Amino acid sequence: MRIGEILEAKSTSDVVTITPDAGVRDLIALLAEHNIGALVVSADGTSLDGIVSERDVVRHLHSDGTVIHNTVAAIMTSVVETCGPDDDLDDVMTTMTSRRFRHVPVVSDGTLVGIVSIGDVVKHKIGQLQFERDQLDSYVHQG
Repeated sequence: MRIGEILEAKSTSDVVTITPDAGVRDLIALLAEHNIGALVVSADGTSLDGIVSERDVVRHLHSDGTVIHNTVAAIMTSVVETCGPDDDLDDVMTTMTSRRFRHVPVVSDGTLVGIVSIGDVVKHKIGQLQFERDQLDSYVHQG
């Protein structure tokens, strides 16, 4: 299974982005509006400048109560682990688990084409297991 197949199965291929100079208040508003846990940071909507998550906000809030007055650039992760549409799902899942990432941007030829979350991966794995179970059940009860 390839990452591109996960992207195709998602209800929308749009990636919600935020600029590095946007405020943390704007970040929180976008996370809430779209009911998501992370945003890709991009100056132009197609490049990848970083990633910022609700975890970043909470961690900075713990050490600096004024984080709400900062910009996204001040709290984002600028070195981002990415994957490509042709990458193997199991390999990306292993990376997400071992490095404790919940979101991985998908980049093709240097352009942002999607994002996969651990929720997307789990949803796909459950669907795959249900399909296999149904196939086995059908085989066993065939007669």
